[in-house]
Amino acid sequence: MVHMSAPSDGSAPEQVAADLSNVVRRLVRRLRGVTPATGLSPSQRSVLARLDHAGPATTAVLAREELVRPQSMRLTVGALEDMGLVERAPDPDDGRQSVVSVTDQGHRTLTEMRAAKHDWLSTALADGFDPAERRQLADAIVLLERLVQK
Repeated sequence: MVHMSAPSDGSAPEQVAADLSNVVRRLVRRLRGVTPATGLSPSQRSVLARLDHAGPATTAVLAREELVRPQSMRLTVGALEDMGLVERAPDPDDGRQSVVSVTDQGHRTLTEMRAAKHDWLSTALADGFDPAERRQLADAIVLLERLVQK
């Protein structure tokens, strides 16, 4: 396990940015590692989670939100559709387009993935951190939420 040393005063923006980026990347990698094997790529997981959270969307909207080309999004959505995780329906506002939504199987897959992550995090927090440290992490969540809103 790699332990990071704290910056000398703990507040230099460049060092905090580097340390935060590194630890978030490692946490995301760890969470992916405890997720049941679904065969989903990171972009497929992201699209499925976005549709679950934000509701049905066209591939054009998904492409803009995921910062990919529409052609790439069509491939991603096609793969999710082939796995039975999403379905397309005619767009009620524009018959030339279709709206993509999560299927029941897609919801079950997301629930299993989220449960595995939650279970690992809960166990890691209960086993490796005392109440004061858990309170510090809870306080940090508020700051991280402010950061992602920027």
